[in-house]
Amino acid sequence: MKVWTPRIWTGLAAASGLLAVAFGAFAAHGMSQPKPIEWLHTGSQYQMAHALAVFAAFALHRAGIKGMGAAAAFFLAGTLLFSGSLYAMALGGPRILGAVTPLGGLSLMIGWAVLAWRAFGWPVDDQA
Repeated sequence: MKVWTPRIWTGLAAASGLLAVAFGAFAAHGMSQPKPIEWLHTGSQYQMAHALAVFAAFALHRAGIKGMGAAAAFFLAGTLLFSGSLYAMALGGPRILGAVTPLGGLSLMIGWAVLAWRAFGWPVDDQA
């Protein structure tokens, strides 16, 4: 049984987008302290951008571009670590979770690096 089906990828990307909107709304309407608002806002912005990146990378994967599944996985893992640590701190978690945030950022950058590396490896189409 194949675990990473289109249904799973699409569901994870959609759930990520949903959470980005929810945390962004919570920052705007449910918090009063500036630092937690900032963390929620930053986390939701990065999460939304990378939810869309997961959709795009998976679409490229389905089109047969190698490495795009890995890029999507790095985007999801990075979102979990980066945005998740910011959300946790905003909701009262220990500040030491801030040490996890850069690991998430690194995972996001690796996802983009994989995407760029594979894109520059595509065959040249002289018709374009």
